[in-house]
Order: sequence, then C-alpha cells, then structure tokens
Amino acid sequence: MKLANKRRISEETVELDVTTFMNLMVILIPFLLISAVFSRMTVLELNLPALDAIAKQEDSIKLQLELHIREHSFDIRDANLGLIKSFERTADDTNWKAFSDVLVEIKSRFPEEKNITLLLERSTDYKTLISVMDRVRSTDIVQFLSVETVELFPNISIGDAPDLQTDAPLDASTAPAPEPAP
Repeated sequence: MKLANKRRISEETVELDVTTFMNLMVILIPFLLISAVFSRMTVLELNLPALDAIAKQEDSIKLQLELHIREHSFDIRDANLGLIKSFERTADDTNWKAFSDVLVEIKSRFPEEKNITLLLERSTDYKTLISVMDRVRSTDIVQFLSVETVELFPNISIGDAPDLQTDAPLDASTAPAPEPAP
C-alpha cells in the first residue's frame, strides 16, 4: 500500500520545464519592440483633379500652374498662357536654387495660389518625383541673418505629361509643306 502511494505522489509532482519558452520570450519581445519603433509610415496627401473641374472654371483668367517633369528638363508652365521657364537637368545635377527662385517669384505675383499640377513622363523615377514635391511645397529663403521657410504650392495634383510633339507649338520648320494645287 505504501508503494502505491509513492507512485501517485511521484506522478503528481512532475514539474513543467518552461525555460525554453522563457528563452523564446526573452528574444522575441525585444525584437518586436525594436521593429515596431522603426516601422513608420509617411503619407503624402494628393488632390486629384475632379472630372468636372472644367465646368466649374471662373470667367476670369486664373493661374493654372503646371510643372512638366521630363527626362532632361523641368518646364514650368501656365495652362492658359504657356511656358514660363524651362530648366535643363541631368540625372545627377539639377539647379534647385534657380528652380526655387522662379517658384518664389511666381508665388509673390500670385500669393493666393496654392495649387500646382505635376505632369510626369513615364520614365520619371520615384526619387525625382519626391524631390520635386518637396521643393514645390516649400523652400528656405535667407532674410538678413535668418533662414525662413516659405510655403509655395502645397496642393499638388499629379498627371501624365503630354508628348513633346503635341506639347510644342507648331512652327514653320516643323509644319508640313502644302501640296501644290493640280
């Protein structure tokens, strides 16, 4: 009878070994905390043009600023008047100072304007798009001994750039020759 009691007691006193589970938690919890800190998401708000935007236009001529982002140039245009300024660029070098100066001058002439449309060629890379968006939203201006951040055109719309053939005005050198009358 004593032997049977000893077996029951030895069977009931079995302890669980949780050291492997604790080792897993010691490694897993700091990893999850560290990865949660570094995964941040940045959101850029874009205003897409409405389908009926043409119907809502006012009678007065208003600035409709467009920036055509091409492989070798930035073309700042007004949709009504045409080309304002063109900047040559390469993949490695862009004259951001002159680009910002023109945008500041346009903003000084039209201080209430906040909209700009970026028209991209299909070959435009993401890095160029984000760099242009940052430069179009705001710029730093040196006034006396301080640097001031000036808001330029924060409401950005994005679209496809027209082809150079349809975008350029037709001149005499590219016009087809008239056919002679029979």
